[in-house]
Amino acid sequence: MKNVFYPLALILMLLVSACGGSNSANNTNNSAAETSPSASPTAGADGNAAEQSGTITYQSENGPVEVPANPQRVIVLSSFAGNVMALGVNLVGVDSWSKMNPRYDQYIKDVPEVTDENVEQIMELEPDLIIGLSNIKNVDKLKQIAPTVTYTYGKVDYLTQHVEIGKLLNKEKEAQEWVDDFKARAVQAGADIKAKIGEDKTVSVVEAYGKQLYVYGDNWGRGTEILYQAMKLPMPEKVKETALKEGYYALSAEVLPDYMGDYVILSKFADSDSSFQETESYKNIPAVKNNQVYEVNGNEFYFNDPLTLEYQLAFFKEKFLGQ
Repeated sequence: MKNVFYPLALILMLLVSACGGSNSANNTNNSAAETSPSASPTAGADGNAAEQSGTITYQSENGPVEVPANPQRVIVLSSFAGNVMALGVNLVGVDSWSKMNPRYDQYIKDVPEVTDENVEQIMELEPDLIIGLSNIKNVDKLKQIAPTVTYTYGKVDYLTQHVEIGKLLNKEKEAQEWVDDFKARAVQAGADIKAKIGEDKTVSVVEAYGKQLYVYGDNWGRGTEILYQAMKLPMPEKVKETALKEGYYALSAEVLPDYMGDYVILSKFADSDSSFQETESYKNIPAVKNNQVYEVNGNEFYFNDPLTLEYQLAFFKEKFLGQ
């Protein structure tokens, strides 16, 4: 990691700015289920409601943190860019995986890619809020630039996670309304799929990444949350035994047939090794012979935010139901 030295005058200027502005430099984490996170408004300097230029107190898993009531310059260092975009909040920096997602282009085409190691770049972007996973680096330095909120992946379910982002951005109502609507539509689609293909038909989510193959459980993006949690479609026993607890399981092409369900979502990346698809063992898998392997762009299917979930749901309805 590159050490960054800032002149004393610049640091003092930043500290004065941070103290005098509407943002505090508190470090936070994801709202844990135990703390029942919520956001509460704080009056601005002029006595008006926080929606103008003040702050709210967000209850994170590490305690309360003061964040902008109306953030205008958000940086997302991991996972949650789609949640922020879905709530209509401006981004000024995003992680590399978000930049690789073609479905995000209309929102972040001109937004720079940032990393938790390049603190100087983040400072130059002048964010008023920084969001990331709990494993990001340089949190102490980042919280000197702007309020920094991190979340532990999987600590809450994927829909609750969006509501938490909504609370953080002071848009809980919008987030909850989307969650309620989406959940109802996904559940109905699941019922329709079961009625068409049969209650006992299994579905696998497989990914080819580089030279490695993976199979996924029920909470690792790639459509798993919709298929297994919302629609409650069954996964093969082998997948349940190996991938359900950890979220994913690496396997070889030789044993892949044992993990393939009656239907398969196959996530692939541009540089993936697809040679396994040319083998006789693969071609003889029932799902392959029955044209029930549905390939997706790994970069598009990677996340579980509202933008991605809507795309995944539409894809499943098209492939399983012809809608």
